[in-house]
Amino acid sequence: MKRLIDLFRNKYFLATVAFAMWMLFFDKNDMMSQYEYRSQANKLQEEKEYFEKETAQVKKDLNELNTNLNTAEKFAREKYFMKKDNEDVFVIIHEEKKD
Repeated sequence: MKRLIDLFRNKYFLATVAFAMWMLFFDKNDMMSQYEYRSQANKLQEEKEYFEKETAQVKKDLNELNTNLNTAEKFAREKYFMKKDNEDVFVIIHEEKKD
């Protein structure tokens, strides 16, 4: 018990504990801030990966549209609902049931 009391009276121990408490809770870059920064960095990394995949898909579609005329016609019909003069287009929208 005396050894524990001596430890708490040691000025180097007290300075180390005070420094650790300051760095963990009161500093500008405390633990909560570091957690929030890490969460934000992970979210931005996921967004970056998503947009890289989307960019690759768009480049692939663009290359396919530039090389194949049938694909360009199919794309125009599906995405922009274009039609030939003697055709009618019916758009069917599937709605999900709400509980």
